[in-house]
Amino acid sequence: MLEYINIFYVIFKRDLTLTFREKTDFINSLAFFIIIVLLFPLTFGSKSELLNTIIPGIIWISALLATCLSLETIFRSDFEDGSIEQLVLNRYPLILLVSAKILAHWITFGIPIIVISLTLGVILSLSNEIMMALFITLILGTPILSLLGSVMAVLTMGLHGSMLLSILILPLSMPVLIFSTIAIQNASLGLPIVAETYFLAGILILAITLAPIAAASALRIRLS
Repeated sequence: MLEYINIFYVIFKRDLTLTFREKTDFINSLAFFIIIVLLFPLTFGSKSELLNTIIPGIIWISALLATCLSLETIFRSDFEDGSIEQLVLNRYPLILLVSAKILAHWITFGIPIIVISLTLGVILSLSNEIMMALFITLILGTPILSLLGSVMAVLTMGLHGSMLLSILILPLSMPVLIFSTIAIQNASLGLPIVAETYFLAGILILAITLAPIAAASALRIRLS
């Protein structure tokens, strides 16, 4: 058991190191996210009621698009240096190794998006209720995007450009986007968001259970 934890940590730490060493993808995704969110207040003005209505949804759409830009990085370095075959052929469970890479992606891209979103929410004077709903939906929704995106990243591995990856992941992410925006709308109206939170939590549990298995299976098929 301790050996599995150690190899999980090694793969996790390696991916974190590679991401922060090659900062281009990391900076590009977050810069794209910030620019898209800030363009809308410049367009519609600083009316607080309008911002409370549109900005949370814009933050979620921007987070989805920024995540699509970063999903390609999950397996790209392994594919380029040939270590992807070693991941498949070694004696450790491939699901464990894939899970470590997915977690590293969420830590490096999902967590900064959440922090930046809440910071932008404070700057744009969003209400406390909307801020809380935004935090809950992002903390539940962004891991789902990383998990679903890992499967699509395997299927498009080796293809240059992320357009095909974005086309594949966007339809799958629609339930997350729908429940998140409904939750934020309900919060803005003073309504409870328990049902939407349960739905997102259920999707997250399902994704945690199935996505690493699907990604590992797809990886074996791609390299067979």
